[in-house]
Order: sequence, then structure tokens, then C-alpha cells
Amino acid sequence: MELLRTLLILVLSACLMRRVQPVATKTKPNPRVVQTRYGKIQGIIMSFEGAKYLKPIDVYLGVPYATPPTGGNRFSPTRALSPWDGNKLAERLGPVCPQKLPDITNEQEALDRMPRGRLEYLKRALPHLRNQSEDCLYLNIYAPAMDETNNIVRRNFHRCRGWGVGGEEFFGELYLQRVQLQNL
Repeated sequence: MELLRTLLILVLSACLMRRVQPVATKTKPNPRVVQTRYGKIQGIIMSFEGAKYLKPIDVYLGVPYATPPTGGNRFSPTRALSPWDGNKLAERLGPVCPQKLPDITNEQEALDRMPRGRLEYLKRALPHLRNQSEDCLYLNIYAPAMDETNNIVRRNFHRCRGWGVGGEEFFGELYLQRVQLQNL
């Protein structure tokens, strides 16, 4: 019975969290440069306006993690990147892998095929899915902003793959605020 109660609370919490409105964000260049095994990356600092309990985070967007699956690498296992020289600016999302996007131009027809919640999600997501390429093996990394006063749990991050959609939706900046990036 206790398990059923816990499960019900988790399901209701998840439903309520989907209704939370996003917080306005402000970004600025991050002067900090992070050394990875492939080279140096420099990202942005994201802060949340009007949210007194949300601390700024370091954001590194479009960080490559494997060779592009194009040309001779197509339909073969990924390979490690060659190290790069200099700083790689990690301030823009990388392209997404090619996919057929749903047509939602006619909202009424779209609602015949899907629930309203999915339609609203697609309206927010589609602008980010338009930049498509077979060269799509990139990470978006969110970590607590570093300063001298941070007392943060350290975690090692290794190469990983995410299957599915909505990676930032499920494991976004708010979820990862307490984790510090140490290794790529």
C-alpha cells in the first residue's frame, strides 16, 4: 500500500511539474576555459531572473563527442575525436540528427492527430529542431557556475548517449545545478 501511495505522489508531482512556466534567463560569456581530453572549451553563464533560489550555471552548448557519422564513417561505430587547438566556443546548440518533423501549421488538423499538450510542446521544440545535419553528435552540458565559494559534489562524466527526445526537458539546467563537470 505504501508503494502505491508513493507511486501516486510521484505521478502527480510529475504532472504538476509539466505545468510550471519557464523562468526568464539571461546569458553572458563565461571567462572560464575548461580543459577536456580533446581540447579547451569556453561556454556561457546563464542566470535566472526573478528566481531567488536558482543560482547561475555554466553552459557549454554543441560540444562534439565523436567524429561525425558522415562519409566513410557512415553506418559504422563512432570514433574518438582528434584533439583540437585553441579554445572552442561552446555557446550555440549543435545541429540535431535528421528527422521528419510533424506538420502543425493547421492546429485543428494537428489536434486530430495528437493531444494538446504534445502540440504545445512541439510549438516550443520545433524552432530548435530545424537545424538538422548528419553531423549531429554534440553534447549540451549544464553545471553549477564556478566561483571560490562553491562547495559542490564532484562527478566524473564520460562519453554517453541519450536515446529519445527532450534531453534538456528531462535533464536540464535546473536538475544539474549541483553537479560539477570534471571529465569529458
